[in-house]
Amino acid sequence: MSWKAERSSATRLFRRSDRSRGSGPGGLKATAAGAVVGLIVAIPGAAGAATAAPAAARSTAPTAAAAPDIPVANVKAHLSQFQSIATANGGNRAHGRPGYRASLDYIKGKLDAAGFTTTVQQFTTSGATGYNLIADWPGGDPNQILMAGAHLDSVGAGPGINDNGSGSAAVLETALAVSRAAVKPAKHLRFGWWGAEELGMRGSQYYVGRLAATERSKFSGYLNFDMVGSPNPGYFVYDDDRAIESVFKDYYASVNIPTEIETEGDGRSDHAPFKNVGIAVGGLFSGADYTKTAAQAQKWGGTAGQPFDRCYHRSCDTSANINDTALDRNSDAVAHAVWTLGVGSTTPPGGTVFENTDDVPIPDAGAAVSSSVTVSGRTGNAPAALKVGVDIKHTYRGDLAIDLVGPSGRTYRLKNSSGSDSAANVITTYTVDASAETADGTWQLRVQDLGPQDTGYIDSWKLAF
Repeated sequence: MSWKAERSSATRLFRRSDRSRGSGPGGLKATAAGAVVGLIVAIPGAAGAATAAPAAARSTAPTAAAAPDIPVANVKAHLSQFQSIATANGGNRAHGRPGYRASLDYIKGKLDAAGFTTTVQQFTTSGATGYNLIADWPGGDPNQILMAGAHLDSVGAGPGINDNGSGSAAVLETALAVSRAAVKPAKHLRFGWWGAEELGMRGSQYYVGRLAATERSKFSGYLNFDMVGSPNPGYFVYDDDRAIESVFKDYYASVNIPTEIETEGDGRSDHAPFKNVGIAVGGLFSGADYTKTAAQAQKWGGTAGQPFDRCYHRSCDTSANINDTALDRNSDAVAHAVWTLGVGSTTPPGGTVFENTDDVPIPDAGAAVSSSVTVSGRTGNAPAALKVGVDIKHTYRGDLAIDLVGPSGRTYRLKNSSGSDSAANVITTYTVDASAETADGTWQLRVQDLGPQDTGYIDSWKLAF
């Protein structure tokens, strides 16, 4: 962010021991009309495991596309690259310095390889050449543009890994997730990385200032992500546009994380030039040099009486200055907003899904459980890009290992357990190459809780053909 602070203080990262013990679901929900009532029966060859009875197929109208889970390891890999670039270029990635252009070239290379159309926009400020990077994903309504962006430059004092490598990496990995999913969006998706934000939002001002009025009118919204991995984090949501704000707040409510309205950086990041010309804006922020209160520490963890980021605008804003949990949660929220606001509705190939909506409790640190779906009336093999929609409610998703089991008995790993993934719930769509399986037959979603303390249940899951 483009304002200074020089306070310093110790911080404490979230740890697994900081979280509350999960109590699991309060009870099984009623099944939807027409769904098969779930029965708990033993899975052959899996002692102690359970399965819900398969549900019938149904035809579907277009449904809201589920955002993918953004792997925090991928986001951190980008941050590692930013750190290496800074280390090799005078310790920073600031405007006019070689570390900035190297950072931009790194992102551009990733996007070019992923199928984006990229444009480098050049401007001059403070006696040096600056650069913006714009990336467009093909398709979508050209008269409805949803843009997500982050500033890429650091201050001269340090590498700027939280401010703002974190936002830049989260936006990059969301864009790459769009490519991996081969998204055909309802709106045109555009991503941007801004130069010279630390000098007063010069890059984003240059971009917006050169948009004709007719082009500005095509923007349905701009989403800004400036500092999303603060080491003593808060969860702050911009309140500039009510509709965009509600998307973020509803997402965090779904994973049981309270939020507050963002005030520390209000108008001091790259959303401001967009807002000033009438474009709807929103975004996320995990805190800079303001002090975390006791009430905030009680609901978010961390250390009261200390800044959200003690290394804000300092040389210690390195790859060690990141809270993995906040980075993971906020990266998932970035993707959720892009999918909700830009991708819109999709029709599963063939127009048919096979779904089981019966709840299956997942025992804490116990045996695997399964929920079954019986596919019938499909000829030939399953597709090479079979969509597996998963809705699992769980208070610590890192405990969970998730597999799809095909009619042949072959297992397809969807998700590994991870001790560093402390967010709640798994609500996403996986893509599986199931072309070696016959389509017809009984498919299973198998879930095992491999860690203590937290519980949950399979809420529903589906196969889209």
